[in-house]
Amino acid sequence: MTVGLLLDQLCDVVEEVIKRLTEPTESRRHLYGSIARNMVKTFQAYLPNCHRTYSCIHCRAHLANHDELISKSFQGSQGRAYLFNSVVNVGCGPAEERVLLTGLHAVADIYCECCKTTLGWKYEHAFESSQKYKEGKYIIELAHMIKENGWDSEPITNNH
Repeated sequence: MTVGLLLDQLCDVVEEVIKRLTEPTESRRHLYGSIARNMVKTFQAYLPNCHRTYSCIHCRAHLANHDELISKSFQGSQGRAYLFNSVVNVGCGPAEERVLLTGLHAVADIYCECCKTTLGWKYEHAFESSQKYKEGKYIIELAHMIKENGWDSEPITNNH
C-alpha cells in the first residue's frame, strides 16, 4: 500500500467520523461498520492509465491528461503554472474580475474536488481580444501537481 493510498483512506475515515458525529445518536452505532466498507477513495473521474497524467499532489486525484496541456509558460500566485484545455475532478468557485499580468480577466478559482485544495483558476472571460483564447481554459499551479503514469512520479519543479 502506498503512502498516498493510506492518506486517502485516513481522510475518508476522518470525514466519515465527522459526518456521523453530527448526525443523530442512533446512527452512530453503525459508524465502524460503515467506515470499514468505505476504505477505498473514489474520484469523480479516472484518466486512462496508458496516458501521462497530472494529479493533485495533495491527494493524487487525477486532474488532467498531458494531451490537454496548452502551455507551460504561465505564472500563478505561487510560481509557475500550466494552462490546460480541460480538467477533471475540479470544482469551480464564483467568477470575479482580476487584473492579471496580461490584463483584466473574469476568473473563477478552481479546487480539487477530493481534498478541496485551491489549484488555480478558470478563465471565464477575457476583456482584451488578444487574450480571448484563454476563455474556458484552466490554470493549475505547479505547486499543486504531480506527474503520473509514464514519467517519474516526482513533483513538478520550476526546472521542468
